[in-house]
Amino acid sequence: MDPGSLFAGVLFGSVGMAYMVYGKKQQNYTALLSGLGLCGLPYLISNLLFLSIISIALIVLPFIIKSG
Repeated sequence: MDPGSLFAGVLFGSVGMAYMVYGKKQQNYTALLSGLGLCGLPYLISNLLFLSIISIALIVLPFIIKSG
């Protein structure tokens, strides 16, 4: 694991934790599931590019579903 992947994992995991807390308090299951995905994704994907693309998609997903 290189330092870039480690930093990205910590960053996206932190965002995922915030999404999980928000989703649980507001009963927004899209945000809750996105948060769970963001927390678990760094353990499954070690490639920095794929990790970043999928994580950004999970970050944007609740906004797309909410406005759509």
